[in-house]
Amino acid sequence: MKNAQCKKCLNKFFEKDIYTIQQFQYREEPPYKWSIDYFKKMRIGEWDSFCEKCILDYSKESLDSWNKSKI
Repeated sequence: MKNAQCKKCLNKFFEKDIYTIQQFQYREEPPYKWSIDYFKKMRIGEWDSFCEKCILDYSKESLDSWNKSKI
């Protein structure tokens, strides 16, 4: 049963397919603390649920923002 909902696209998906921004703590750049602050500005918490497509979009978006901020 699809009973989880993506905060971004609002699509329903299976609970086992939930992604959160906590998973960004495993990437090298940007640092996790920076990611937390970045998403907090967008009113996204560490435990908000996302589908795979949307979390990949946020991953790319945050990395692009990080790279622009280093210039």
